[in-house]
Amino acid sequence: MPAKTSDKTEITDEEDLEPVADETANSARRVVAAYAVDADECRMLFSMLGIAPDEA
Repeated sequence: MPAKTSDKTEITDEEDLEPVADETANSARRVVAAYAVDADECRMLFSMLGIAPDEA
């Protein structure tokens, strides 16, 4: 079965994004922190994923 594709490759409007639940964000933070090479990478990944503690 071929991979599902979409013409929409960029998120142009941040209003389309919904914040994740606190429990989900906390779980994601734990996983990211466990696999990050160092604190800087961890902070960068948190920011990229929109789960930085100050964004909650």
